[in-house]
Amino acid sequence: MTAPTAPTTNSRTAARIGWVLTALLAIFLIFDGVSKLMNVQQVQDAAVDLGLREEMLPIIGVVLLVCLALYLVPRTAFLGAVLLTGYLGGAVLTNWRVDKPLFSTVLFAVYVGIVVWGALYLRDPKVRQLVR
Repeated sequence: MTAPTAPTTNSRTAARIGWVLTALLAIFLIFDGVSKLMNVQQVQDAAVDLGLREEMLPIIGVVLLVCLALYLVPRTAFLGAVLLTGYLGGAVLTNWRVDKPLFSTVLFAVYVGIVVWGALYLRDPKVRQLVR
């Protein structure tokens, strides 16, 4: 006897939507990572406001871009999603620690994390199988 399964959506359409979300997410995170690597003045000022040292920014940028690269490769996407989740958790804590606004700033990383996992769910049938 098999367990009833949830109705499946058209996996091809789901995969396309997942890849579009992944592309939008990648553009955003590449911009964020590269701006940290390039030591953009606004990013340095924001980091100092968060209590981070300026010399940490390139390292943070490299960590973000490596996690993103793992996420974009289908074979390592699950590992990349887990690592991005950890990275984004650090962003939540960093913003919460300095009393930034909750819904617009502190939880923004949570919203990004939801997109990370939602896009992976839509584009990877193995992840959809795990969630059933």
